[in-house]
Amino acid sequence: MYPNSRTRIKVCGLTQPDNALAVEACGVDAIGLVFYAASKRAVTPEQAAKIGEVLGPLTHRVGLFVDPEPALVEAVLSTGHITSLQFHGDEPEAFCRRFGVPYFKALRMRPGLDCEQAIAAYPSASGFLLDAFQPGQPGGTGERFDWSRVPSHCGRPLILAGGLNPDNVAQAIRQTNVYGVDLSGGVESAPGVKDVARVRALVAAVAAADAARSG
Repeated sequence: MYPNSRTRIKVCGLTQPDNALAVEACGVDAIGLVFYAASKRAVTPEQAAKIGEVLGPLTHRVGLFVDPEPALVEAVLSTGHITSLQFHGDEPEAFCRRFGVPYFKALRMRPGLDCEQAIAAYPSASGFLLDAFQPGQPGGTGERFDWSRVPSHCGRPLILAGGLNPDNVAQAIRQTNVYGVDLSGGVESAPGVKDVARVRALVAAVAAADAARSG
């Protein structure tokens, strides 16, 4: 497993500047912005820029894409507010790295997927997000997958997603020892609107799990 002393937290699917600022204040490491029109949490490059403007310089802004046209990625990057990319579709490695920006690749844990083989196909990736699989849905399913499938010796940063919430995230960390966790629906009051109390509970649960692991 990738060496890790603290579990990183990404909250994805922000749509409002004030809400994003409140989520950042809870102590998360990264904010995810969805650039996929079919999503209930989608934002435009202009909306994302307004969100990015209110966040501090040490909070990562991750742009999430699903098999995008290159022009969309370039338009988003031109705002100057995205620090890394997340590709959630069937994008090949050459496409993901063409933009010259750090990226991580989402792997939907479908039955029969050889996770380590899939990881090896993206040597330029900064890390990998492991998410639940549902046919026709590239992410945001709200479902969890079997955490025993998370590779334990791949040596790459792994981010766990899918069905996580403040009540089960500590168990997930204990079982998988992942680099980071990614939540969206599990901390929402409505699609694209995060419940700040639930985000605070998430951050506290992750900190408690890390303390137990190190102590």
